[in-house]
Amino acid sequence: MEYGRLGKPEPLGTSNISHTNEPCATPKKRKVKFLLILTSTLIVASAISAAVVVVTRSNHSSSSNAAARLKIRRPSQAISRTCGLTRYPTLCVDSLVDFPHAMAASEKDLVHISVNVTLRKFDRAISLASNIRNLVMDSHVRSAYEDCIELLEDSVSHLTRSLSSVAPGGGVTTSTQDVLTWLSAALTNHGTCTEGFSELKGHVKHLILDVLKDLSGLVSNCLAIYSASGAGGQAFYGIPIQNRRRMLLSSLKVHQNYPQWLSRRDRKLLDSPVSGINAHVTVSKDGSGNYETIAEAIKRAPENSRRRFIIYVKAGRYEEGILTVGRKKTNIMLIGDGKGRTVISGSRNIQEGVTTFRSATFAATGDGFIARDITFENTAGPSKHQAVALRVGADHAVIFRCSVVGYQDTLYVYSQRQFYRDSDIHGTVDFIFGNAAVVFQNCNIHARKPMPFQKITITAQNRQDPNQNTGMSFHACRLVADPDLQSVKGSYPTYLGRPWKLYSRVVYMLSYMGDHIHPKGWLEWSSTFALDTLHYGEYMNYGPGGATGQRVKWPGYHVITSPAEASKFTVGKFIYGSAWLPSTGVSFAEGLST
Repeated sequence: MEYGRLGKPEPLGTSNISHTNEPCATPKKRKVKFLLILTSTLIVASAISAAVVVVTRSNHSSSSNAAARLKIRRPSQAISRTCGLTRYPTLCVDSLVDFPHAMAASEKDLVHISVNVTLRKFDRAISLASNIRNLVMDSHVRSAYEDCIELLEDSVSHLTRSLSSVAPGGGVTTSTQDVLTWLSAALTNHGTCTEGFSELKGHVKHLILDVLKDLSGLVSNCLAIYSASGAGGQAFYGIPIQNRRRMLLSSLKVHQNYPQWLSRRDRKLLDSPVSGINAHVTVSKDGSGNYETIAEAIKRAPENSRRRFIIYVKAGRYEEGILTVGRKKTNIMLIGDGKGRTVISGSRNIQEGVTTFRSATFAATGDGFIARDITFENTAGPSKHQAVALRVGADHAVIFRCSVVGYQDTLYVYSQRQFYRDSDIHGTVDFIFGNAAVVFQNCNIHARKPMPFQKITITAQNRQDPNQNTGMSFHACRLVADPDLQSVKGSYPTYLGRPWKLYSRVVYMLSYMGDHIHPKGWLEWSSTFALDTLHYGEYMNYGPGGATGQRVKWPGYHVITSPAEASKFTVGKFIYGSAWLPSTGVSFAEGLST
């Protein structure tokens, strides 16, 4: 029997019979045919009825499953309490409720679960981002894209180490500040990736931004959950996290020569004359060393080494394009013959179609990096705008008796913990910028003459989350004007800094400030942006530019009067130098005394 298009049977009746090819049917045949039609009709009706029952049961089952899923997605009390402490509570709940065993987890367990969830999201992001590598891109888009791939990979490394530290039975011994440092670096990486595309257009930008969606919120939540869990220990950095100040009033410990986190051997290396150092390889332009280029020497260094690998770079001018000590090149020490004698030079800048991140003459991301007695410079000039001389994203990095020379964006203190001692930094606009936890001690900060109508800003600190343990501290430094600025300093005011991001943090302590420093001290980034969330401070500075009577009246600016408050920004407390600086051999004062 045939059916119409709506699935219904044709009506029964004489018309179905009269359309047969037989001229006349016998009664017996008519009876048989009628029985066949009736039987078929009953079978079809039964099938339709059964189908209706199945569909009804299926719909009922789907409704039940949906209701069950809604019930399952309702967060546990532990998840609700934990996510209530974060800046992105909805994202926090959504990311945790579907993770295996999270619903039964305690608030303590949610610390490592949140990191695990975030790590998986970053792994997925790398996979998706790598799939578009072969798309056609112009040089600037390609530069931004390559930045993102590198930074996502670095973030996976930071998150993996964090997870190993916070997971039950992980077996990895680390300090609280290690985890905060790695999570802070992962969040900084995300911001750098998106900023690289901020002024670009096109399909690649939209694909990358879609890949990055929610990643910064997830890392921010990890920081908040970890800090609030009590695992944050003595960390005071998580402003506005409360009830940690009383932990900071312990007595100050002053080292006469070296920080505790530098090994005895590294201390000796940094204090020894070059002639007394047994370098693993020597670089010399005249062919008297093992290599004629620094790039070859870095390539020769072992990967993931726990032992110091020393590269001695003899006096000369080395122009090798972009030089990088990558993430796997750990514990490299670069020693030169002195500032102005061993010079690593380049001129890359954003006008060449690269990102600020990629413009660095020299970049170091391998943990434990040390540079001594070297000049790093970018000669692009002020008209080329962003042109980095030195970028450091290595943890436990030390720059000792070096000179960093450029104009705009000279020194990129990118991320993690860094220490600068007895060094010179020269520049114009935002010439010390980034989001490391960094202390400059006994350094000379040189302001240079900028382009017409520009203002000179020493710092542009880009802390974007209140729980990041990052910021800049200048301790016993000298802020001076270079000769080219000295005669025209009245036309080019110099400011201590301006807030690049919402929670920007910079402190100057016991430092000399020349008369080129503007009486108001600090400069707005844009109107009232960040003025009540930034943390800028000054403690017992001196010199003609050190007076605070006419300083800005922003809610986030502080004239520090308490030694206990100031001590938060010393080597011992701000970068927890006592845990790692002694091994590098650099002289330092852990407390306020120098």
